[in-house]
Amino acid sequence: MTALTDLAFAVILGGSFAAGVALLASRAPRIAAPTLTRRIAPYLRDIADPRGLTPLAPAPASWRDRRDRLIASLGGAAGIERRLRQAGIGRDAAWFRARQLGWLFGGAVAGAAVVVALAVTGRFTGASVLIPVLTAAVAAAAADVRLTAAARRRRSRVEEELPTVLEFLSLCLAAGEGLRDALQRVGDIGSGELTAEIRRAVLDSGTGSNLSDALTGLGRRLDVAALSRAVEHLVAAVDRGAPLAGVLQAQATDAREDAKRSLIEQAGRKEIAMLFPIVFLLLPMSVLFAVFPGIVMLRLGVG
Repeated sequence: MTALTDLAFAVILGGSFAAGVALLASRAPRIAAPTLTRRIAPYLRDIADPRGLTPLAPAPASWRDRRDRLIASLGGAAGIERRLRQAGIGRDAAWFRARQLGWLFGGAVAGAAVVVALAVTGRFTGASVLIPVLTAAVAAAAADVRLTAAARRRRSRVEEELPTVLEFLSLCLAAGEGLRDALQRVGDIGSGELTAEIRRAVLDSGTGSNLSDALTGLGRRLDVAALSRAVEHLVAAVDRGAPLAGVLQAQATDAREDAKRSLIEQAGRKEIAMLFPIVFLLLPMSVLFAVFPGIVMLRLGVG
């Protein structure tokens, strides 16, 4: 056991020394700063040869680019990017895979620290070597679950804001404002997730993009069924010249009905979930309190 304890202390001291050297090396100017070629090559390429037809040698890919390409090749990029868009994170699947890899490495380090602590205290067993693997797997799964939860929360907030935003848009249009002006007014007044995306769509339409394309991109980024349906009807009404106020009012009514239906479904699920503590906790305790005194009295009587 003494040799194992000495080995654990050696791991702690060696790991601390290696971490300190790595931190010092990462802060060195020659290592931390990007190269001159990498800083100016994209701008020269864009100006001199946008299509890349000249024999100009491209900038060498850094280790981060190679890492992102390797991580993106693991698969599942479409689903990850969809959840990133729903969560409002302007990144790609390679960024999430790199972050998930960091979580995995952190979980492995935490598990290794637990193993070292067990070895120092003399409680090390053969099964303890599985702790880093388990913590790494749990950390990687936690990163995925965290992204899914963030996307779900943002979608729920958008669904809650949608009826109010549609009704306000219909009021602005009924008052005589144009569609872009009404969207800009809603974006300036509101402060939620949906109004932030509306501000982005208005900005896109003001910087060269078509308003219909900007609205379609809004529905694609959020990926909410009610919003996508409202955007499709709105774009179709704009293309065909239909009255927009009536279309938006009808979509707002449908959105409120969907919200009521989802609330009723959620209440039903909560009602079923409330039965679990009653059936598995309160009812057994009630039976135990009712039966246990009788069993004790029977034992005393038999004695």
